[in-house]
Amino acid sequence: MSNYSLTNLEYWNRRIEELVKNSRLNCYPQEFEIVDYEDMLCYEAYVGMPSHYPHWSFGKAYERQKTFYHYNLVGLPYEMVINSNPCLAYLMRENSILLQVLTMAHVYGHNDFFKNNRLFKRDTRAELVVEMFKAHADRVREYIHDPSIGPAKVERILDAAHALRFQVSRHGELPLPTPTELTQETTQPVPPRLKEDLLGFLAEKGGLTSWEQDLVNIVRVESLYFIPQIETKIMNEGWASYWHYKLLEELDLPQGMHLEFLQRHNLVVRPHERSINPYYIGFKMFESLAKSPGGRLGIMDIRVNERDQSFLRRYLTRELCEELHLFTYGVQDDNVIIKDISDEDGWKKVRDKFADSVGLGNVPIINPVAVEKGTLQLEHVFDGRELELGYAKETLKHVVDLWGAKVELTTDIANYRQIISCNEDKVIIIKDA
Repeated sequence: MSNYSLTNLEYWNRRIEELVKNSRLNCYPQEFEIVDYEDMLCYEAYVGMPSHYPHWSFGKAYERQKTFYHYNLVGLPYEMVINSNPCLAYLMRENSILLQVLTMAHVYGHNDFFKNNRLFKRDTRAELVVEMFKAHADRVREYIHDPSIGPAKVERILDAAHALRFQVSRHGELPLPTPTELTQETTQPVPPRLKEDLLGFLAEKGGLTSWEQDLVNIVRVESLYFIPQIETKIMNEGWASYWHYKLLEELDLPQGMHLEFLQRHNLVVRPHERSINPYYIGFKMFESLAKSPGGRLGIMDIRVNERDQSFLRRYLTRELCEELHLFTYGVQDDNVIIKDISDEDGWKKVRDKFADSVGLGNVPIINPVAVEKGTLQLEHVFDGRELELGYAKETLKHVVDLWGAKVELTTDIANYRQIISCNEDKVIIIKDA
């Protein structure tokens, strides 16, 4: 049972809002909803949205998280925040009053980041987000209930689109072509605006009906909404953690609440064994930058202009690499070995390797390059990391579902240029390029 009332929460929220304004944070109007753990499990499975289209993967995510939570293998997030205007956040009913205060302050940090970071400003119309997801959900349900379509056909297209959901433009939605440009594109199998947008290309040029195109575009548009969050995970969580710490320091908490605050904060920003904690890395970096000559004004500009990759490359110093005990590792003769450590010779390699792995850095780039006699030619932008062949073969089958004919993917395997082909019968062949 909670040990607080809504009146008490409103009191602390008013005090936090006053500090937020005095700190020059620039937020959307903020709304909170109190939910129990069952609701939080649902929102977590459906990526926080009040309304989302149905798909078996969301149910699978819900059951998996519920089972792990039941056996105390994982905890639940203290809150969830939606990048929308007004900004909507869910608070766990079971949280203590201090934990609610801390998470509300944390939410205002996310809110400010959503409103001001250039990736979100470029790719998101925050005032339309909730309605957009609701409209998508309504359309998908209409197709499911349409006797001429039905759930099996809808699921087949959504499965294929989900398999390719991050094969979209990483530079945001491009402007619609003019009528003249559209006329010129009729002679181009792969228009320039779609050369780095495989999912958009398949939606527009694949052998799909209008309702199938709509389903693929729904997945594509929602993926574009989430890409800024993926690309700024360390910055976003670090910014929110930095500001919940600063705001609660200024709240003059009672002693009992202050002790719990220190304990909870340290749990949030502690390093994780064998993995990276984005809260920890981001908090440490913003804390260090706030003490530098630019101070708070400097970090305000940084939160506007950077994404995780550029943030790490520009501001992860040797001193921070050493303090955070960062290193790189690899596999040699079936043994895991440390390759570079954060010393004078290795810290830049550590930093660059880290920067290459964040955001969409671990998602391979697959681009459409040509159509020859009905066969779609794809190319893997090789950066030294080979595709995992098992996933590549299965993903190609989904590309065939959306293209409607044979597909060939050129990539590098064991230092040789190879072509992985998949025909309409889902037969996979690998041959020399």
